[in-house]
Amino acid sequence: MKIREKYTCPLEIVHDFMRGKWKAILVFQLRNGTQTFSELKHGIEGISEKMLLQQLKELQEFGIIGKNSYEGYPLHVEYYLTDRGTQLLEAVLIMQKIGVAYMLENGQQELLEQKGILKSGGIPTKK
Repeated sequence: MKIREKYTCPLEIVHDFMRGKWKAILVFQLRNGTQTFSELKHGIEGISEKMLLQQLKELQEFGIIGKNSYEGYPLHVEYYLTDRGTQLLEAVLIMQKIGVAYMLENGQQELLEQKGILKSGGIPTKK
C-alpha cells in the first residue's frame, strides 16, 4: 500500500497509514511494549498469518512500527511502536473509548467484560 502522491490535507496521509481492518488493532496490541509475531497472532482474533504479515509490513513502511530480529534458531522477531506509532496510539485509544461507549449503549457490556476491556460492574480497565 502506498501513500497517495497528491493530497489535500494531512488526514488523508494518516488515513492511508491506517486504512484496513487490522492496523488500528495492531497499534493497540503493541501499546504495552514489544511483542512477537506469535503473541500478536494469538492476541488478535480472526487475523490470518498472511494478513498479519502484510499489515506489519505496511505499518513498518509507514514508520509506525519497528522490528527487531535476533540471530539464532529459532528465529526471534519482536515488533514495537515507533515514536510515530506511539503518537498514533493516542488516537487509537480515543477511538477505543468511543467504541466502548457505543457498545455499552447497545447492551454489549458482557462481551466487553469477557474480552477484559471492562471489569465486572462496568469499570474500565487500562487494557
